[in-house]
Amino acid sequence: MNQTNPSDAPARDLVVVLNCGSSSIKFAVFDATARPLPRRPLWNGKVQGIGGPAPDFGETGVPPFAIDLEAEHPYRAALQLIRERILARLARLGTGRVAAVAHRVVHGGSRYFEPVRVDQGVLADLRTYIPLAPLHQPFALEAMEILLRERPDIVQVACFDTAFHHSLPKVEQLLPLPHAAWERGLRRYGFHGLSYEYMATALPERHGDLARGRTIVAHLGSGASLCAMDQLRSVGTTMGFSALDGLMMGTRTGALDPGAVLYLMEIEKLSLQEVGHVLYHESGLLGVSGSSSEPRVLLPLEAGDDARAERARDAMALYVRRIVREIGALVAVLGGLDLLVFTAGVGEHSAEVRRRVCEALGFLGLHLDAQANAGDAAVISAAGSAVTVGVEPTNEEWVAARHALRWLA
Repeated sequence: MNQTNPSDAPARDLVVVLNCGSSSIKFAVFDATARPLPRRPLWNGKVQGIGGPAPDFGETGVPPFAIDLEAEHPYRAALQLIRERILARLARLGTGRVAAVAHRVVHGGSRYFEPVRVDQGVLADLRTYIPLAPLHQPFALEAMEILLRERPDIVQVACFDTAFHHSLPKVEQLLPLPHAAWERGLRRYGFHGLSYEYMATALPERHGDLARGRTIVAHLGSGASLCAMDQLRSVGTTMGFSALDGLMMGTRTGALDPGAVLYLMEIEKLSLQEVGHVLYHESGLLGVSGSSSEPRVLLPLEAGDDARAERARDAMALYVRRIVREIGALVAVLGGLDLLVFTAGVGEHSAEVRRRVCEALGFLGLHLDAQANAGDAAVISAAGSAVTVGVEPTNEEWVAARHALRWLA
């Protein structure tokens, strides 16, 4: 993936960050020679729709365009396309070489609490966690494997979403199962850790010492979770053993009575694979509404008077209720609340979701500034609100790039 430097100027070291999902690969390219590391990448982009009928590619300065991916190995073809596009841009820049690739890895299990350089042994370990994060884990590992085989000279660093939650007290990690399950690694891990790690850096810059107090961050995207932070450390979170737990999500159930799963298998005779598909792909906002997994699509539908509108209202009501309920639980864990922060796609851009959540939390003395909320301002709470409410864009890619720099050093 390296580009030679045609000039006499020293080559600029670059870090590429890959965030691999089941149908998309996001990438960002950072200048590793700049100090401090800039929070905005030199450029970024993504391939989406991998494995589907109409994949496309887009990057900074280039409108999305349709692409053809090899039918037998579309994921490998998507990675190759990203590599070609990066090399092409480096050629136009005239200088630069990829010194490291950082990977967002959803699950580090009970072994990996810090970023680690990827080798075949690490890769083998991480494969054992695929059942715990089937939407993301196998695809990140495929990217690592391809690069290990084709470019073993490039440093690869795995950055784990579970690592930030290593500070959870044991009582938050325990599952109410026989103790032997704990010894086998069945415990609550927590996820979205790269996002929360960024918040631990950005929030004190924005809010000062307030951020070191009783803080809850709501990472609301297609996947969603909450993190209770005290002194910028995770002390409670909604996702647990797997990325299915906690909040209702775009297509995932969130917390669900395990008896419902047993019923689906025992009475409705769904196989293990079928149940997994329902829980991960057919539930959440999509399942309840029957229309969409995205609040931005469902909110306008609520205005109708037909069955579709009613289901959209039901989906959004349940979505908000679960967020409010889980925030309430974490407020109890913290013993109060000083700062509530919304981040990720829905959290950063849906003023209506924020309004509904905060209105339901009015008993905490929390009050929004309607104009600030409508404008996605950094602080959206009203003067005199007992709880400061903020909106903070997340930056998982920068966190991963910074970890890769430490390995290069």
